[in-house]
Amino acid sequence: MSSITCRFCNSSLEDTFVDLGMTPVSNENVKAEDINKAEKFYPLHAYVCTNCHLVQLGESEQPENLFHGDYAYFSSYSDSWLQHASDYVDMMVERFDLGPASHVVELASNDGYLLQYFQRQGIPVLGVEPSENVAREAEQKGIPTVVKFFGVDTARELEQSSTKADLIIGNNVLAHVPAVNDFVGGIKHLLKPGGLVTMEFPHIMRLMERNQFDTIYHEHFSYLSVLAVQRIFAHHGLQLFDIEELGTHGGSLRIFAHHAEDETRRTESRVEELLDRERKSGLDSLGAYQAFQEKVKRTKRELLSFLIEAKQQDKRIAGYGAPAKGNTLLNYCGIRTDFLDYTVDRSPHKQGRLLPETRIPIESPDRIFETKPDYLLILPWNIKDEIMTQMADIRDWGGQFVIPIPSVKVLS
Repeated sequence: MSSITCRFCNSSLEDTFVDLGMTPVSNENVKAEDINKAEKFYPLHAYVCTNCHLVQLGESEQPENLFHGDYAYFSSYSDSWLQHASDYVDMMVERFDLGPASHVVELASNDGYLLQYFQRQGIPVLGVEPSENVAREAEQKGIPTVVKFFGVDTARELEQSSTKADLIIGNNVLAHVPAVNDFVGGIKHLLKPGGLVTMEFPHIMRLMERNQFDTIYHEHFSYLSVLAVQRIFAHHGLQLFDIEELGTHGGSLRIFAHHAEDETRRTESRVEELLDRERKSGLDSLGAYQAFQEKVKRTKRELLSFLIEAKQQDKRIAGYGAPAKGNTLLNYCGIRTDFLDYTVDRSPHKQGRLLPETRIPIESPDRIFETKPDYLLILPWNIKDEIMTQMADIRDWGGQFVIPIPSVKVLS
């Protein structure tokens, strides 16, 4: 019997969603001088709760070791993500009449990629970011940032030092928190009586439909449906009143919530419509979840078959990107420098390091044009259009793009 319990309802976790084996932490790129040092490995095993159907990792690394002072992910290195943030701010300002009297707080605010757009419109902002090096980048942009993990205690501290929030934002953070009850409880505490919350997170229904198993890694403690999130928020006195479906990260949701006792906003029909679609997809029972592992195995075999055939034909293969999802894919499939010569990334914080476990070197994008590979394997497939535009000149020597998820596809 498993001794692991659900991070929301505390039920025993017995049913596997997918088991991707033992891997190092996906964003822990290896410094060149540490190439001969051993890495820590952790089980990458996701379970589904029989009671509340929250999909979640079992044992993992502690968050303070995942989001430490040398954290590798900086949001501002994706042009499409910056545009997404700018569009969101314009929409929120117009829809909810935000202005200089409003107070906006973003949880896991990273390098100020989003709050800068509120600030440019004269709206007071505050970021809460646990990673010191990333928070420094935000401070250099003039974004006031508190370096802390968010929960009830942090919410109380913030309330003492500033006003409560008219808007609390959490983009791709809800899945990253192990203590989900403490996190959502903190939101309840910090939110003004008439305030609102927006959260964005990858939708597990899309993850399952599109076989996006590589989005499972140790920083993602939970994999979220509206059914699960609605239950978690309701438990803490927060009510969902609208939902938007987004194309980001392979298919995400943006939920809108307010205090359950706030009767000033009506609940949009989109909430119940999406809940109904989730039920029809089987997300309120175990069967759909338990069938996922076999889809993952098929994708692994398909990708390896493509790479083996390409190498037998003496083709040169490089990667683009060093995202956490790419490390899950490469580690689970056993892809190392015998298949992938190197990968490249625009972020100088990653260049010169090696991917965890596989030890594939991370170079500057200029390396692509020096070595002229036959295939460019796009690891952050969620921004493939942006990357294919940036790397369009590989077509000059007949280079082609390879998309690994949901199944291997070669694009000229």
